[in-house]
Amino acid sequence: MTMEEGMDSGFDLDLAAATLRANLSDVHIMLKVLATQLADTLGNRLSVERGGGRFKRSKSDEIRGVKITMGGDDFQADVDGSTLRCTIGHSSGGIRIRSEQVDMDAWVARLLGALQAEAAHSETARQALQNIVIGGSQ
Repeated sequence: MTMEEGMDSGFDLDLAAATLRANLSDVHIMLKVLATQLADTLGNRLSVERGGGRFKRSKSDEIRGVKITMGGDDFQADVDGSTLRCTIGHSSGGIRIRSEQVDMDAWVARLLGALQAEAAHSETARQALQNIVIGGSQ
């Protein structure tokens, strides 16, 4: 079985999205899980904004937003109160062509789809996707 066949049959993106949404009782937890699972895989393609407002603690582990760059797409999610504001931007040749605001479900689905496409040729991306689906070490 090739890695591509394993990805087609072995990874259920709906299950992965449901796993992430299960943490939605607190959007901060969902972003923390996502950032933890993808940090090693994405390296500098993952940017995490931490901390709060004027009275933030000096060492806050609260995540306020994430930006993930995969291919020509930028996936941005920012905490806005108790909700998550999600946008997906598309660039070509370093120039942003479009940016769209999407709901959290669409954002997660498209992000996981991009990760699945990368996992077809990257063992670390495959492992990150597997950790999201089955709950790997954090």
